[in-house]
Amino acid sequence: MRVTIQASNGESVILKIEGRIAGANVSTLLQAWQDLAPSLGTKKLKVDLRGVTHADDTGQSLLGKIHASTGAEFMADTPLTKYFSEQAQHHDR
Repeated sequence: MRVTIQASNGESVILKIEGRIAGANVSTLLQAWQDLAPSLGTKKLKVDLRGVTHADDTGQSLLGKIHASTGAEFMADTPLTKYFSEQAQHHDR
């Protein structure tokens, strides 16, 4: 899994995730999120899931926590990534 952070403009930050959000990779994403969160301030977070190929329950739970704490917008382009996006947005319900 690869996680990159891109500043798209002065108003938002993109957290781009590629590969599998599963197993040990979840802790990698958690660390990236914990490093990024304090620097967000008033910027909108966008989470790019378009390169994600799998997310286990723990990975989906983390995406849900990211969404719950920031109201992040998810970027998805396939039925699978749209599913991950929908699960994250409804995780806290």
